[in-house]
Amino acid sequence: MRLYNFLCKKVGDLTVKYSNLPESYIKRSYEQVYWKNPKGYPQYPAAQVARKKYRFTTNRPWTMQFARQNERTKLNKKVFLEPVGEWSFFKGDRVEIMVGKDKGKQGIVSQVIQERNWVIVEGLNTHLRVVGKDKEFPGITIQSEAPLLVTTGVKLVDPETLKPTEVEWRYTEEGEKVRVSLSSSRIIPLPKAAEETIDYKSKELYVENPAKDTAAADVTKITFQPKLCTFEMDIMESMGIKEDRVPAKSYWY
Repeated sequence: MRLYNFLCKKVGDLTVKYSNLPESYIKRSYEQVYWKNPKGYPQYPAAQVARKKYRFTTNRPWTMQFARQNERTKLNKKVFLEPVGEWSFFKGDRVEIMVGKDKGKQGIVSQVIQERNWVIVEGLNTHLRVVGKDKEFPGITIQSEAPLLVTTGVKLVDPETLKPTEVEWRYTEEGEKVRVSLSSSRIIPLPKAAEETIDYKSKELYVENPAKDTAAADVTKITFQPKLCTFEMDIMESMGIKEDRVPAKSYWY
């Protein structure tokens, strides 16, 4: 079980690092570096002065709206977040709103913003705002969905009783990690919408591109055999070099 959890964590890390929208690109898109030492000079340490804290909102970090909200001269209020142990809300989940004018209504999660512990429920918790207003044009009034805190604002809906419930992560007999309702002990499956990526809507419907995608057989092929030998010994074995010399005895006192 421990080995399975370790491998699953490694697969998740690789997905974050090397997906078509990797975490390194997202961080590079919004980072603000004020000064850093030039590269190629070993006498200079790899030091830089950069912004460390950003204000995350409903605008995604790689957008121009996010850059405007985090300008260097703009001061934002400090945001305090309640730590969440294991994230349990995903896109496509059915939730019930626990606060506000839409309290008691159920809806589908359309967007998840983990940086602020937010979820946006489709068509609920909305407000009116004016966009495009200037001196000559009065602007357009649109209905916008406001985010809700997962700690106090929403709860997952039990698929058996259709009522809000607390959940916890458990393991099945097959070793699969699932969400379980505490009120009915019913498994709450992950929605299909949570699998959507920039490449496909569902894993089963994805069509491989032989010109760009790595074949599944190549991914599962074992190309490395671990051995109890050093790097030099491995090279000598692959090149057919045999060592017949006997090392001299050494004594340690």
